[in-house]
This record gives sequence, C-alpha cells and structure tokens, in this order.
Amino acid sequence: MNIDKVTITIKSGNGGSGKVSFHREKYVEKGGPDGGDGGQGGSVFFVADQSKNTLIDFKYVKKFEAENGEGGSGRLQNGKNGKDVYIKVPCGTVIKDATTGQVIADMYQDGQEFCALRGGRGGKGNNFFKTPTRQSPRFSQLGEVTKAYKVVLELKTIADVALVGKPNVGKSTLLSVITNAKPKIADYEFTTLTPNLGVVKFYDDSFVVADIPGLINGASEGAGLGHEFLAHIERTRLVVHVIDASGYYGNDIVDDYNTINNELKMYNERLSKLPQIVVFTKLDLIENIEEKINYFRSKVKDDVVIVPISSITRKNVDDLVKRVYEKLKTLPKSEPIPVEQTELAVKDTTSVKIDEIAPHVFEVSGGYLDHLQRGIVFNDTQSLGYFQMRLQKDGIMDKLKEAGCVDGDTVVFGALQYEIYFE
Repeated sequence: MNIDKVTITIKSGNGGSGKVSFHREKYVEKGGPDGGDGGQGGSVFFVADQSKNTLIDFKYVKKFEAENGEGGSGRLQNGKNGKDVYIKVPCGTVIKDATTGQVIADMYQDGQEFCALRGGRGGKGNNFFKTPTRQSPRFSQLGEVTKAYKVVLELKTIADVALVGKPNVGKSTLLSVITNAKPKIADYEFTTLTPNLGVVKFYDDSFVVADIPGLINGASEGAGLGHEFLAHIERTRLVVHVIDASGYYGNDIVDDYNTINNELKMYNERLSKLPQIVVFTKLDLIENIEEKINYFRSKVKDDVVIVPISSITRKNVDDLVKRVYEKLKTLPKSEPIPVEQTELAVKDTTSVKIDEIAPHVFEVSGGYLDHLQRGIVFNDTQSLGYFQMRLQKDGIMDKLKEAGCVDGDTVVFGALQYEIYFE
C-alpha cells in the first residue's frame, strides 16, 4: 500500500517544575532553600532516511509525543531531561503546518535533521530566587506546558529523471533494465502502485530515475490512481515520456503523447515545460518503426528527441542512457523548497501588549507575561512581591503609564487583577 500524504500530531515534552525545598540536617541551622530546577522536556525531531520511500509507517501511528522533564528535588537536585523523539521520514518529505498550510521543512538530504518542536523549559527551584533580602523564598517556577500541533507530511520524490506514460507501456521494465531496482512487472494496467526509484550508473557518475505510476486522461483531477503521483514529478529535471509503439493494445502513439502532456500541464504548468525525451518501447514487436516515427513527427509539432528501444533485447537502451545523461549535464540541479519558518512553536518571552478593555481597566498580555507567570504563586506574599518587582524592573509599570493607566486603575494580568498604585 502506498501512502504519500498523511496528517500526524506531534507534541514536545512539558518542562518539569522547580522544587520548593529547604535544607534540613542535624546541627545545620538555617540551611536555606535547596530546591532543584525541573528538567527540560524532550523535543520532536524529523530525520530524512533514504532507506524509506513511502509514508506507510504513519498509516496507524499518527501521534508522537516526547517525554516530559522530571521535576526538581531537594538538595539542589535538578530533574532529568525528557527524551527526544526522532521521526524518520523518506528523503523528499515536505512538512507543513496543518493549520496554515505553510511549509516548515523540506527533508531533502539523507540524514538531515529538523527540530519541529522544542521541549518545554524546566521551572526554577526556590534556590534560584534566593537574594540577600529574600533568603527563604517559598515559591518555585512551574515547568512550561507545551501544546500539540498537527503537521502534514507530503512525499515529493527526489529524482533527476521521471518515467511517465500511460499504464502498461513498459516503464517498470525499463527501470529494471537500467538500474538495480526490482519493480513489480506484469501484463495488466496499474501494476505500479507506488513510485519506484533506481540509480543509473554511467561510468563514474550516476543519476536517479523514478518510475511514476501510469497516468490516464483526467489524472490531474484525480482519475485513475489520482493526481497524488504527479507530485512526485515536481522535483525532476527531465521527463522520459514512455510510449508503447507496438500497437498491441490498439493505442495511438500521438493520442498517448498528447494525453499525458495535457495531464502534466493541467497539474502544474512547469511540468509541461520540462525537457522531454520520447521513448518508443517494445521495439522487438515492431517491424515498421521508421513509419511510426514519421507518423509521430507529422502529427506532433514539438521538436522532441525520439529513441526507440526494446527493454527485453536491450536494443538502443545504452544509447538512451547516454542521451539522458548528456541532457542532464545541461540542466540545473533541483533545489529544496525555500522555507521561511523553521519551527512550529517559536518561544516568545518578550512581547508585551497593553489594552484598555474598559474605562480605567487595563489588560497586560503577551509572551513576557506568560513566561513570568510560570514562576508566580499568587497566594504567596513573597512570590507576589517578586512578581511586582519584575514588573517594575522590566519596565511594565512605565508602559502602563504610557498607555494612560493612573493610580487606582484596575490592571488584569491573566487570572490576576488588582488596583495599581505607582508610588
């Protein structure tokens, strides 16, 4: 079974919470705070693996979660970091944000790693908040709680050459002859249900060929095996258009040529502009090949290279490989998809937004407040004092004044609200 596009859920691990603890030991008076920090949550990585050529692994397993960080302990013992999750995908897998559709990574090279989600930060233990004037803090910081995200994995095969054509024209047989690939070969339509890749060795060089499942009229709109296989041609540099010239199935070589090219154009205008080499297969079954070529050229305006071959007898196969190689040398290499964003959840600890939501009522929100509130216990006097000190030190009080807030106004900080006085 072939799977080329799936949606999965990923989540990095939560950070462990810091510990509130005080050193207790016989003969040690006033040992002080010794709460350790929480561990970092595990991150989620994607890894490109050339040994994989389908997304079948994600048919049943669709949720991936990294391990949570452990909480801190007394005696300044920090919690253990959570284990990362590594998700292996085929080379050529494009990762998109399922909500926005934005591409966040193109897993182009074998061994390439991409961190989609960073683990949650561990919270600080109460020892971190110790100061000369606050020697016994009775609060710590909570670990950062992470969110789950849905991402779309879409496989776009990386190959230099794409073998395209109608079903049962001999693409798989040709691939098996020029490479070490072992595709399924049989005398019926839609034998190939998944793109097959093979490497062609040409002296000291090589190139990659993809056998694309047979296309029919309406393929760009989902007919036959559907347009999902056309996505595998998007990265190729050269199209080898395979046509059964034997007439065994009553097909017309010109109609076949026009049908496939029309489907390429309907799916993606760029595909129709890729250079092509036309291959007439099953030469061993044809007596009048020159007549076939002349007929084709009289009907087709495109000035294309035509190579008649027999994959069974290998006649002209070496000539085809040479022509393909020489053409590839004149074409630019394919490049990964440009990516603007590199992470799904970019940590925001600095943004501050102040809104007057009602007369004399102001709300403070943003990444700065979310980050700060993880370390606040609002029913603890010391913790609340630390919160107010940070608001003053980090300039939030000045921003409130600039927004028009005056003594006695109500300020909302998340779940906390109180009347504020600046002096």
